[in-house]
Amino acid sequence: MNLKLFRISLICAFFLLASIFPKSGFSQENAPGGKEKKFDPTTVIMEHIGDSHFWPFTFPFVKEKLIPLPVILYTDKGLEIFSSGHLMDGATYQGSYHSYKLEENKIKVVDASGNIDTTVRALDFSITRNVISMMLTAALLLIVFLNVSAAYRKREGKAPKGLQSFMEPLVLFVRDDIALPNLGAKYPKYMSLLLTIFFFILINNLFGIIPFFPGSYNLTGNIAVTAMLAVVILFTVNLNANKHYWKHIFMPNPWWLFPIMIPVEIVSIFSKPIALMIRLFANITAGHIVILSLISLIFIFQSLAIAPVSIIFVVFMDMIELLVAFLQAYIFTLLSALFIGMAIEEHH
Repeated sequence: MNLKLFRISLICAFFLLASIFPKSGFSQENAPGGKEKKFDPTTVIMEHIGDSHFWPFTFPFVKEKLIPLPVILYTDKGLEIFSSGHLMDGATYQGSYHSYKLEENKIKVVDASGNIDTTVRALDFSITRNVISMMLTAALLLIVFLNVSAAYRKREGKAPKGLQSFMEPLVLFVRDDIALPNLGAKYPKYMSLLLTIFFFILINNLFGIIPFFPGSYNLTGNIAVTAMLAVVILFTVNLNANKHYWKHIFMPNPWWLFPIMIPVEIVSIFSKPIALMIRLFANITAGHIVILSLISLIFIFQSLAIAPVSIIFVVFMDMIELLVAFLQAYIFTLLSALFIGMAIEEHH
């Protein structure tokens, strides 16, 4: 193992530990009656891998600051917009039409006595931590690729330089190792989609394991995000499929297999994107859970003696997570190109 890489990973693991657990929400505060509140690793882990109506500002040995985000609700009486700061610490907020309260990180309508009112349904369109994360990723992708595109126009015929030289090998990798082998001569039509998917997943995977990145969010570990990526591939495959693809599904050979093969082929239309969705979600979420579980051992056993063992395993998992960040971006993009290629392939 490269010693320098090991040292960097060890420092990252230490600061990850420092940045996660001194927060007010994770400390072992006194419960009512003067008893010490028992550390609950499930609460800690779920808070870090879930979405939130607050953007956490974290720094080692400094108390975490929660930045309120906009709440946008559509109720039976109309639109409600207010800051999530009104819902901090279990507070109830009286809006224009209803009262609201945060329950398990979900905004609920409550009645006059503070109980959840199940008769009123509020559709939540709030700008949450994951939404902000997607906006940041979109902005970063635009900045990077517009900059690279301008560099190619400005330096046409010259050797790549700066950000252009950094991005070119990655773009060529997606083209030569993913798009061309699976899509053949038709690859230019789908290159922008494949590049967007690859870099979107890669950037969010990497940001999710950086200890001090604001929020250290778990965007690609959110099944709603991976589901939408899978839906994009589902529509891309089936809207661009040729007649041979549909003939293979609805007219299998031999004809007497129609009753068996047609239902199987129809199921396969949806099972492929579902496999993409579950694979990315499960791998990224599992990595975060394992790392946080290892760190939680120190607080479960309430002993610093377990800390060296936990940190060594966290360093090991961090290195695996770094590999998984690239691997999952590659696999998702590769399978997407494969499924598209199967749908547009000409009959031989």
